[in-house]
Amino acid sequence: MSTRAHTLRNAMFSSIGLYTEFALGMLTSIVIARHLGPHLFGAYSGVIWLMAMGTAISNAGTASAAIKFIAEQRGAGRDDQIAPLLAYLRGAQRKFLLVVLVASALLLVFAGHEVAPSLDTWMVLGFLVATIPLRAGYMFNVGTAKGFENFRANAMVALVAAPTNLALVLLVSWLDLSVYWQLGVFFVSSIVFYAFSRRQLAPLLPTAVPGAAMSPELAKRVRHHMLYSALTVAVGFIVGSEAEVLFLNLYDDEHGAGQFKVAYQLAYGAATLVPGVFGALLLPMMANALTQGREAAGRKFVASTTYLALLAIPLLAFGVVFSTTLVQVLYGHEYLEAGPALALCLVGTVMTAMTHGASSLLISADRQRTVLLVVIGCGVLKLGLDWSLIHLAGLRGAVAAFVLVCAVQSIAIGVLAIRSSGRSPEWIRLSRIVLAASLAAAVVFPLQWQLVPIARLAVGGVLLGLAYIAFTLLLGCWSRGDIEHLQQIHQRWSAGRPRVGARLLAWAHHRASSEVLP
Repeated sequence: MSTRAHTLRNAMFSSIGLYTEFALGMLTSIVIARHLGPHLFGAYSGVIWLMAMGTAISNAGTASAAIKFIAEQRGAGRDDQIAPLLAYLRGAQRKFLLVVLVASALLLVFAGHEVAPSLDTWMVLGFLVATIPLRAGYMFNVGTAKGFENFRANAMVALVAAPTNLALVLLVSWLDLSVYWQLGVFFVSSIVFYAFSRRQLAPLLPTAVPGAAMSPELAKRVRHHMLYSALTVAVGFIVGSEAEVLFLNLYDDEHGAGQFKVAYQLAYGAATLVPGVFGALLLPMMANALTQGREAAGRKFVASTTYLALLAIPLLAFGVVFSTTLVQVLYGHEYLEAGPALALCLVGTVMTAMTHGASSLLISADRQRTVLLVVIGCGVLKLGLDWSLIHLAGLRGAVAAFVLVCAVQSIAIGVLAIRSSGRSPEWIRLSRIVLAASLAAAVVFPLQWQLVPIARLAVGGVLLGLAYIAFTLLLGCWSRGDIEHLQQIHQRWSAGRPRVGARLLAWAHHRASSEVLP
């Protein structure tokens, strides 16, 4: 198989795994939220957050080390180093896991009623002790498979385990069983994820060579990577996850935690999926551009920021107009408080999505330490804001804390990227994109009082998309190369009809910039 075919195959399996697990995971969350209601869903989400945090710290760089160093040793023809490497990483993971389980036990013994007041403390502790090792093992197995450049394993696990989990959740909801049954389903799905990932990984593992051991140089590099990654993962998880759910359970109420979880999940999911595969391509794209010089990397940074803005900002416009309707359709009337929270959370996630190019530039330029310092600073800021604002304003304080941290992190990463590349984003073009999205939102805003909710979303989404494209063309938001591509699509799929569309594209092409977006 050629390198190009192998790369495309990996990209296909990676996309299948990502979108399958995400789509079914979102559907599963909607079913659970509707079944439990905001109060119990808030308590359930707090426990799941603790489990996810424990899983992240248990891995503490072991999964990423497996990806990095297995691929490296295979490339160097040192397959004899893989078995001792994996043995070392599994041993390290068990030590991290022991610390996590002890910390979880202490937290629940001394503060269990505050963390999950509606749930039995010992049931929650049993759930964490049973589930964290399984999820950590699953993540390690997936990382190891990626080190062998086998993305098919991840896709196969998602295709089997995610539907199984959804089916069990639907059954529990249909039978109207208690929240503990939903936690039990999560435990069962964790067994499936772990067992199937281990089965997929087994054929890839090389036979251990008797007496083989990691070289001292490799062992030193692995330890350094793990120590660096442990801090990055722990702090990065706090910054990038819905830590507000835990603080709402502690200092406000579980009802608010359930509302925030819904808003966060929809906002995060939308902003993650909108850039699509392009987001995954940014890091290698920037790394390649840097080999051509700082100027080339700067151009890629500017162009990618504009492109991400073109994709993400209309998402924000849709959320501002239809967030409450979307929550009503997906989650029901009990979660209407999450509608305004969703619109505001989208502000934060859209800003974060637009800085993917900036962060990729910094990592490619070996500015990882600088990025880590920003993440640490934002982690401290987030904990402080969550504690203070949620104390003062509950759900509103949680949303404010989330948006403020997203804004600070995005601005900091953007400023560092500008300094590193010597180029600034095209502020005029970005302002035109914002104006185009605002005008499109104004066009569909009256639909809030028209049609039934589902029709409102469908018709509003289509009209907003069409209006946004028209306004971006009128305001000169696209490059000439992009418009040429749009003209080809228009001609191929509709034979140049309607003619007014062809004339609009021709006019926009005439006045467009010649710079080509990535």
